[in-house]
Amino acid sequence: MREAQRALETPLFSGLPGDIEVSFEFFPPKTEKMGETLWHAVETLKPLGPRFASVTYGAGGSTRERTHQQVVRIQNEAGIPAAAHLTCVEATREEVDEVARHYWEEGIRHIVALRGDPPDGSGNYTPHPGGYANAVELITGLKKIADFEISVAAYPEVHPDSPDAQADIANLKAKFDAGATRAITQFFFDPQCFFRFRDEAARAGIEGEIVPGIMPVLSFAAVQRMSGLCGTAIPSWMEGLFEGLDDRPEARQLVSATIAAELCRRLYAGGVRQFHFYTLNRAELSYAICHMLGLRPKA
Repeated sequence: MREAQRALETPLFSGLPGDIEVSFEFFPPKTEKMGETLWHAVETLKPLGPRFASVTYGAGGSTRERTHQQVVRIQNEAGIPAAAHLTCVEATREEVDEVARHYWEEGIRHIVALRGDPPDGSGNYTPHPGGYANAVELITGLKKIADFEISVAAYPEVHPDSPDAQADIANLKAKFDAGATRAITQFFFDPQCFFRFRDEAARAGIEGEIVPGIMPVLSFAAVQRMSGLCGTAIPSWMEGLFEGLDDRPEARQLVSATIAAELCRRLYAGGVRQFHFYTLNRAELSYAICHMLGLRPKA
């Protein structure tokens, strides 16, 4: 309560000690130019001492090789502990296990284990014959291969395929029981949404770390599309703040940084000290938010 009162009475970002831990998510580039942008983001964020950097995995394994290249490069060249996304989609157990063993041989010790979405958003998810049916089975399989650190997904506003919030929490608990190290949430814009979810998880007996996923808005239209797919609610006031900024990228970036930083500050006031940023391969917004939260480059 003292921290909450302090957040109300003083400038929001005054005197924060920088006692947060952060991680960053990137996606594998499609072109050489996009690769340069990604690597600039990695080098910009590296001095903040991230716990890890993860690289996404395209639907149906469509980016398997590019994901592998970036994961290994981030760990070997940037010196950041790297985490590879791995899904169950469009692959047999043997194929997924082979990818996992290859990561272990390359020195990658951290997997973000996900069920995954249907390729190109095509209908309902259907397990591959002979494949892992879901994230719980995937985690169990990974733990048989090696002692991976495993991050999983969590959904404060309920996964679109879950019948209700109770079933969603039960599924998250099953992931932890299978060996998950932490859960990283889908992005959201209401801090109370996260706090309610964290409390519900605790009541269900989940003791593992639950890290909020933060999405700084690079494009409001893109966030609207992504929110529609994953079930994230967009507050009505957000549309008004981004109105008229489509052709003003600098102003849009300032607005975006302000919104995301205030969300993080309110989460901080509620005791959150770990944050995971969906960077979309851009460093500036995530770096600015970390700076406002008191985090500074490490020697």
